[in-house]
Amino acid sequence: MPIFKSKSLSAYILAVLGGVALLFLLSVFWILVVADWQAWNIGLTLVVLGLFLFMGIMRFKHRVMSSFDRALLHIEAVKVEDYNQYAKSEFKEGVTANFHNELTMLSEKMQTHKSQYDQHALLLYQLIDQLDTPMLVFNQKQKLTYANAAFSTLFGQPWQMYRLASPKLLGLIYTAKGWHLPSKDQQWHVSQSAFIDSGESHQLLVFTNIDSAIRASQLHAWQQIIRVMGHEIRNSLTPVSSLAESLGSKLNSTREKQALAVISERCHHLQDFVNRYSSLSQTLNLELQQINVAMFVERLKGLFSQNNLIFANKSQWLWADPTFIEQVFINLLKNAFEAQATQVKIEMTEKAQKSLLKIIDDGHGLANTENLFVPLFTTKQQGQGIGLTFCRNIVEQHGGSIEIKNNAAPAKGMTVFIALPLSASPPPQSL
Repeated sequence: MPIFKSKSLSAYILAVLGGVALLFLLSVFWILVVADWQAWNIGLTLVVLGLFLFMGIMRFKHRVMSSFDRALLHIEAVKVEDYNQYAKSEFKEGVTANFHNELTMLSEKMQTHKSQYDQHALLLYQLIDQLDTPMLVFNQKQKLTYANAAFSTLFGQPWQMYRLASPKLLGLIYTAKGWHLPSKDQQWHVSQSAFIDSGESHQLLVFTNIDSAIRASQLHAWQQIIRVMGHEIRNSLTPVSSLAESLGSKLNSTREKQALAVISERCHHLQDFVNRYSSLSQTLNLELQQINVAMFVERLKGLFSQNNLIFANKSQWLWADPTFIEQVFINLLKNAFEAQATQVKIEMTEKAQKSLLKIIDDGHGLANTENLFVPLFTTKQQGQGIGLTFCRNIVEQHGGSIEIKNNAAPAKGMTVFIALPLSASPPPQSL
C-alpha cells in the first residue's frame, strides 16, 4: 500500500495513525446512525472524538520524533568536536534508551581520543620550539599557522610577521620531488610530514642546511685525520727529542751539540704545531656575556695602534665570549694587514635579532675563496692553515655564521661577514 512507502518516519506515523483514526470515526458514525441519533448529535460527537484523536496522534508523533531530534543534536555536537553535549532519552528503558546510551559512550570514547591527539599535538609544538632548525606548520588551506624561533634565521624576521602567509610568499616551490627554497644563498633540504590538529590536516616542513651538514662532515673528517696524525707524530717525536737532549749532554763537540740542539728544537716545534691543530677538535667552554662595543673597539685600537682602523658602530652590545671573540677579530685583522691593507673598516649593526659585523679591507684580496676554511690550507708562505678554521669554529659555537668574499671590482680587498645571535640562546654542539 502507498502509506507504507512514505519517505519519512513522521509522514509514516501520521499516515498509519490517521488511517486508524479514520476507520474508528467511520465505525462510530455507523453505530450512531444505527442507534438513530440525530444528525447534529452525530456531528458533534464525531468532531469531539476527532479532536481527541488528533491531539493523541500529534502527542504520539512528538514523543517518537523527539528521541530522534535529541539524537541528531547529539550527533551535531560530535561533528563539531563538542563531546560535552549529551542527549537524554525520552524513555528510560528500551531500544531508544539503549540508543542514547550508545551515543553517550561514543562521545566519551571520542573525547578520550581527542585528548590524546591534543597531547600529541602539544608535545609536537613543544618539540618544534626546542629545536634550532627552522620548522614551519601549514594548515590544510596552505597558510602558515606556526613556526619556531629558528624561522628568523631563515627569513630574517619572527614568524609572526608572516602569519597566514602562503608558501609562495615565503619563496617555497613545490615540485614532484617535494618542497624547495631556491631563493636563499645557502642550500636547504626540506622534509615534509603530515599530522592532524583540531580535526584539520597540517603539514610540517623541516629545513636542514645542507651546506652546514656538509661542512660539519668535512670538519669531522679533518678532526679524525688530525687526531691520528697527532698521535703518531707525538709518539715519534717524544723519544727523538729525549734522545737528542741526552746525547747532547754527553758530547763535547760544539758542532755536534748544536746539531742535536736543532733536532730537539725542531721536535718541540713540531709538537707545538700538532698541539695547535688539535684545538680544531675541541669544544670551547664559552662564557657568553654582554660586551660593551665601545670598550671592545678601544681594546682593538690599542692592539693595532700602528694600523689604520675605522669603526662605524650602530650597536651598543655584543653577546659573546670576550676572550674568544677578541681572538677572532685579532686573527682577521692580522690577516688583512698581512694582505697589504692600508686600512680596515669595521661595521657593527643589528637586524632580525642578530648582531651583523663587517670587516672590510683594501688589501690584495683572495685568489681562492672556496678552500679558506679547510684545515691545513693556506695562501701564506709561512702560514699553517689554522687561523680561519679556528675563527669559524669560534663563531659557529656562538651560534653564528661567518663568510668571506672578495670586494666587487673596482674595489680591492675582501669583506668578512659575521652574524651573531643577540639573545642568550644555547650555541650548537661542535662535532
